[in-house]
Amino acid sequence: MLRKGVILAGGTGSRLNPLTRVTNKHLLPVGPEPMIFHPIRTLVEAGITELLIVLGGESVGDFVRLLGDGSEFGLSILYYAHQARPDGIAGALRLAERFINGEPFVVMLGDNVVDSSIRPYLERFAESPERARILLKKVPHPERFGVAVIRDGTLVEILEKPAPPPSDLAVTGIYMYPGDVFPIVRNLKPSGRGELEITDVNNHYLHAGRLDYDIFPGTWTDAGTFPSLRSAAETAWKVAEARRDKEKKEPI
Repeated sequence: MLRKGVILAGGTGSRLNPLTRVTNKHLLPVGPEPMIFHPIRTLVEAGITELLIVLGGESVGDFVRLLGDGSEFGLSILYYAHQARPDGIAGALRLAERFINGEPFVVMLGDNVVDSSIRPYLERFAESPERARILLKKVPHPERFGVAVIRDGTLVEILEKPAPPPSDLAVTGIYMYPGDVFPIVRNLKPSGRGELEITDVNNHYLHAGRLDYDIFPGTWTDAGTFPSLRSAAETAWKVAEARRDKEKKEPI
């Protein structure tokens, strides 16, 4: 089973201005907890025990005060890295190379919220750790994300924020990679947006015949816009209530 995970929590959060003028987006409340709690809990529940959080902006000290050494969540190791400038998801991932040290691992974006376990997908990935794996989800506005094109059950293409989108299958911010992802990242060229795109990483594995996918059946959302922040909060409240109900039923 996997033991290492990476959460990417950099970026400026400009779409949530003015909420993000004085703090990092991932410290905003989503349901009853800070946003960053949700990907941490998701990965720990899936079996991750060693975690790196890539941060941006000027709120690094706030994250350290909030999360400490990670033991509150059941982590054995919690490290932090700082992304000096927002150069894309793949740019943030590049900072995890020394922490990963050649092992297979899972990445989750810090603003992603789900209502059910991702453990089954990590277990499938662990069976073939030389292959990358992504989670897809049908969404009403796929043009906000990377969009997957599937023909006869085969993933044939991933497009970054296409308009119009060729399908309603968004690539969620949950990625599973072999340790050899970092040479791929180092050789990426910035896109027209001036960023290193994670879609280019995924397409590299796709074209090499080394990319698998699952379609996530539960609720998934990001929290990067005001409408999606509201949806994430609603999902987070349901997850928190389910967790409390479970804790009440468990014997002391």
